[in-house]
Amino acid sequence: MIRTVESEPHASAPVLAAYSYCEAVTARQARNFAYGIRLLPTPKRRAMSALYAFSRRVDDIGDGALAVEVKTARLEEARALLTRIRDNSVDEDDTDPVAVALAHAGQAFPIPLDALDELIDGVLMDVRGETYETWDDLKVYCRCVAGAIGRLSLGVFGTEPGARGAERAPEYADTLGLALQLTNILRDVREDALGGRTYLPADDLAKFGCSAGFAGPLPPADSDFAGLVHFEVRRARALFAEGYRLLPMLDRRSGACVAAMAGIYRRLLDRIEREPEAVLRGRVSLPGREKAYVAVRGLSGLDARHVSRHTVRRRV
Repeated sequence: MIRTVESEPHASAPVLAAYSYCEAVTARQARNFAYGIRLLPTPKRRAMSALYAFSRRVDDIGDGALAVEVKTARLEEARALLTRIRDNSVDEDDTDPVAVALAHAGQAFPIPLDALDELIDGVLMDVRGETYETWDDLKVYCRCVAGAIGRLSLGVFGTEPGARGAERAPEYADTLGLALQLTNILRDVREDALGGRTYLPADDLAKFGCSAGFAGPLPPADSDFAGLVHFEVRRARALFAEGYRLLPMLDRRSGACVAAMAGIYRRLLDRIEREPEAVLRGRVSLPGREKAYVAVRGLSGLDARHVSRHTVRRRV
């Protein structure tokens, strides 16, 4: 079982200020994520914001216009900061609010901070411009940049005392991260292509005649682009189904948070499935009212109960 933190951890004024900074970063740069963590109690929401702010910093280094060697050096600086956080060497009056907030969160919750090293490894794969021949290759990348986030988040959420199968919770959190990342990859096919990146496996692209890539708003000539998208959507749905087995192991509000975030991405997947070529014209997104509906559905426990019933039926 993963320990659940029951009491609100003490936080000094400098720490609260550091958390406020991280929450502002989250609200400004991650609307889907911010929607989800609104459902958490304050200490957990703050800890998730600290995790997001550090992860955002790492992602921004990888996505920026700096030279490869500069990006690599800055990512190693982030890794060195992470080592300081793990060693409890960050003071509350440190000038870096992300470091202060993450250090406090790491002391308040059993967060597996080593997973942030995996995130840095994944972004380094981006910096090096790595491509992926097979789904197994792509999974390695997805586990670094998304599965790791799932496992980190589980450290904040914890599992319910006595939750059946809780020893597999990190595995399900990791799988749910893969589902979200594959949805991201499908949503951002055109944007990534414009940035010179292709994440979908080369053997999948070849199978559907899409090896020429996605430089324009139309699929490659004579390709089965819809077939490719539907193939990857089915793969993502299978990952969601496996990852959703995490929900019954979480307390109500943590389960609602995960259900809300995952629900938003599942609805994105529905949209992409209905209109595959939309991802070549721009970023597919959900209107605010639909996100709110997903959040309410998650808070009501509908998704968690649905998964619980489905899991029970599978065991019978």
